[in-house]
Amino acid sequence: MKILVVGGGGREHALVWKLKESSRVEKIWCAPGNGGIAGEAECVAMDASNVPALVALAEKLQPDLTVVGPELPLVAGIGDAFRERGWPIIAPSAQAAQLEGSKIFSKEFLERHNLPTAKRYGTYEKASEAYAALEGVNFPLVIKAEGLCAGKGVILAKDKSEARDFIERALEKNELGAGGQRLLLEETLEGDELSFILLTDGERYAPLVPTRDHKRAFDGNQGPNTGGMGAYSTDDLLSPELRETILTTIVEPTMRGLAADGIRYQGFLYIGLMLTPSGPKILEFNCRLGDPEAQAIAARMDFDLADVLADSAAGRLDPEKLRWRPGASVCLVLASGGYPGKFATGKPIRGLAAVAESGAKVLHAGTALQAHEGPSLDVVTNGGRVLGVTAAGATLDAALASAYRAAAKIAFEGVHYRKDIGAHPSNAQATKAREAKG
Repeated sequence: MKILVVGGGGREHALVWKLKESSRVEKIWCAPGNGGIAGEAECVAMDASNVPALVALAEKLQPDLTVVGPELPLVAGIGDAFRERGWPIIAPSAQAAQLEGSKIFSKEFLERHNLPTAKRYGTYEKASEAYAALEGVNFPLVIKAEGLCAGKGVILAKDKSEARDFIERALEKNELGAGGQRLLLEETLEGDELSFILLTDGERYAPLVPTRDHKRAFDGNQGPNTGGMGAYSTDDLLSPELRETILTTIVEPTMRGLAADGIRYQGFLYIGLMLTPSGPKILEFNCRLGDPEAQAIAARMDFDLADVLADSAAGRLDPEKLRWRPGASVCLVLASGGYPGKFATGKPIRGLAAVAESGAKVLHAGTALQAHEGPSLDVVTNGGRVLGVTAAGATLDAALASAYRAAAKIAFEGVHYRKDIGAHPSNAQATKAREAKG
């Protein structure tokens, strides 16, 4: 098999890592890739959101399978463009990708099919109407920009002042661009978040292992929201009873709703959940693997990813093929100084060779290769989220220890990362339970 991976972040490096392990795979291209992916696949410089250019590239390369990582090409219709030509691809249609591309489309879908979710206060295009609506809502308040805003389109406003500031920036100052032209106001759900991701061929589906993401920039869930500062996976996240509840009250009704709306969904479907006291409720849909959830998930894969994805693209997914390593995994994100605000790039990264001997896998996100004197190339920073140090272990504590030991070997100017990934009351209780049994 020859495979084209679309994207250039940590999620795509995780895909390349696992696809490369398959005995069926002889060639991987990644468009555009990054400084780390370049060591494991052939990178092709390209705008990953440019669907016509990707079609032209695939026409030239003739891959046996294309796997799409980021949301922009999905919303732009890469799935339709490839399937029209009979090319196997892991990607939902443009219509299906509106579940992520339009928060209002998604909300209407949830309401139409009576899926458990947060109550909607209203949808607003005019700042004056949004300001007025603040008089009749409860705080904290969730405000969502309708479209894609590079991870900056959702805020949990703790009071009226924060809400007015976000509305002003989106609807009056146009700071979020086209994606922020309409705002959705909804109630805040209380509980623990969980990322529940599926792979589906349009009829059958297979859940991946559960993950939990850390969105805030700093320890203790402080600071601004980011694209994700780390994620972990452990079976303790999901009891058999909760798993069954999610499948019967969330997953099955979602799949039936898509079918009822004439949407044959194929690819990855990310269901962001809030585990509330009254049961799991849907926070959001993404039409792709999460990042950094994908890195933690990849570390627990015990199956041939290329084989499973080829089956899924061909409409013959076998959920029994997806087998998982027991225990836990973690992805620790090393970010540039200042992220998610302004940050510098081009900073040399040191210590990567030392990590290769530690048992952890360093998955590159925002890196590039830079020439210097001599035949070799330097790896430098080229984004906000730079690296994802990923490790697995028999327990979450073991996986965390491995990841943090590896992270301590890496240095670049301004590097920062959270020291409390995986810290959660439920994890502490699980650890005590295991110690009591042992």
